Amino acid sequence: MKYINKLMMLTLLVMPFLFASCDKDDDSNPTLDLSHVAEGFVLNTPAYAGNTYDLANSDGVQLTCTQPDYGDGVPYIVRYFVQVSIDPTFAGGNKDAKFTELSTSFTTAKMLANAREMNDALVDLYQAANPDADIPSSMPVYVRLRAIIDGSMIENLGETYSNVITLQSVRAEYQAPDVEYPACLYVVGSSIQNAWSSWKQVSAVYGLPGQYYTVVYVPDGGSFKWGTYESDWRGYSRITVDDKAGAGVSDNADDNLVIAKGGWYTLHFEGTMSADKKSISYTLHIQPAEAYIMGAAAGGAWDEANAAWALQAPADQTGEWVSPAFAGSGELRAYIRVPGLEWWRTEFTLYKGNVFYRKDNIVDNWASNVGEEYSVNCSPGQKLYINFDKNTGEVK
Repeated sequence: MKYINKLMMLTLLVMPFLFASCDKDDDSNPTLDLSHVAEGFVLNTPAYAGNTYDLANSDGVQLTCTQPDYGDGVPYIVRYFVQVSIDPTFAGGNKDAKFTELSTSFTTAKMLANAREMNDALVDLYQAANPDADIPSSMPVYVRLRAIIDGSMIENLGETYSNVITLQSVRAEYQAPDVEYPACLYVVGSSIQNAWSSWKQVSAVYGLPGQYYTVVYVPDGGSFKWGTYESDWRGYSRITVDDKAGAGVSDNADDNLVIAKGGWYTLHFEGTMSADKKSISYTLHIQPAEAYIMGAAAGGAWDEANAAWALQAPADQTGEWVSPAFAGSGELRAYIRVPGLEWWRTEFTLYKGNVFYRKDNIVDNWASNVGEEYSVNCSPGQKLYINFDKNTGEVK
């Protein structure tokens, strides 16, 4: 049954070419011929195969080949895949020889094998085979091509392989992968949740990769550290501090960020990726903490940083921030103010009693664009209560 299905699919594949030739029936209509796939095809040895290929400083390795024989006059598109190995037995057809097929494929018989892909593949192959050895300054590399008919409904139709060529001297080196901005940051400190053991998550600013924010209370002389993951103990020396709140930031013997003037602060982290995407440097903007409600609960007011609708801060991290009494009915809209950023980038709601920071594009409201369970209904006279240390809240 499986054979019949493949036969039917093969017929469908060939039919367009048969119909295309019906206007000239001279007994030489092109037909798909797979009888030669075992014979393979020819991968040409590059003219400079004896030279050293420095993959870290080149765009790639130029390769050319003949097309596989799928029958005379049949205009099939062939897709080629580059396979590389450092095992000499690969050239002799050893089926157990380790090799890697590069990600980039081609549909022409002239191709530039991606240098970065080849470099990384060779490094991985060498380290797997020689876990305790340094990568040599150069090494021979064995290359072949795999070819299939492109766009076929039958997987790997016409699969065939070229001969193996040898590049006598190839220089590959370990290259650190491109860095990515973390999904969030973390802070830990003397007055943050459980002192020096709880890593409080610092949420990403919506729509601005590499920027993060949170609200913390730090008493006079209190200190904290930060990190890109839990237990990533980064301190004063690992960040540029922009103290816009007059907090009096300094370091100590433990490389902590020490706050001279206690109070509530908004920590706004801003990451800058290096041009080569190998590292990220961070700046910490420290601002006085501010939080507001707006929209329906604020009597329809949508102006930013309206003092009439500011939440009042508690004496320390054990207390709750409290909003003015709501002036209207509707969905709660609240945010932490970060100067220089639009309010909706640092908006939050309540989800199952916890503060939930905006991650989604909200065109209309939380209920319509995120989900009913993320929407908080407000009534006149109620207030919003938030504990920014524990990230909990309620409306009552």
